[in-house]
Amino acid sequence: MRNYTFWGPNSLYLCTKVGFGGARMSVTERRLKATVMDAEQIRRSLSRIAHEIVERNHGAGEVVLVGVYSRGDHLARRLAAQLEELEGHPIVVGAIDTSEHRDDRHLREPAHRFKSDVPDVDGKVVVLVDDVIHRGRTARAAMDALLDFGRPRAIQLAVLVDRGHRELPIRPDYVGKNVPTSDSERIEVLVAEEDGLDQAVIVAG
Repeated sequence: MRNYTFWGPNSLYLCTKVGFGGARMSVTERRLKATVMDAEQIRRSLSRIAHEIVERNHGAGEVVLVGVYSRGDHLARRLAAQLEELEGHPIVVGAIDTSEHRDDRHLREPAHRFKSDVPDVDGKVVVLVDDVIHRGRTARAAMDALLDFGRPRAIQLAVLVDRGHRELPIRPDYVGKNVPTSDSERIEVLVAEEDGLDQAVIVAG
């Protein structure tokens, strides 16, 4: 069953293929405030990040991309495709689940766990890829989780959106867009692979 995502006046909605007879289900009841990136802006941002990765690392021969579930894995695969086009050779890409390394597990309901698929990272430059960085705690958990799989030569961080409000001394190496927000707002990133469209929006918390 395929899901289709679309916008109502104030909410984001999801319709299943069988639900176009009029039924629709609100994915988020939070009020939509602004669209900060559309599909073309996301594409251009990922292309620029790919060029920056190549420039910073003098190529991508030792680069491994690891996406953070559940949107970063899709972005990592897209970045890998961009790097392969630039460099002319395959780019190793994986995905990692951070749920067991989060420092707020005792404060929230158990999250759905994904199966990490991390390639050999020993001695490699690993670029962790996530959709949004906020307080920095998911990035910290991702680094801790990654070290369970080996000892990279270096860890770099690429994010599509940096919304600020950091609580840990973590700064991404590659940023698609800086978006100032208040604590009462959230950034939601939609990706075509899961949501049927590419978009980043601000919604009221």
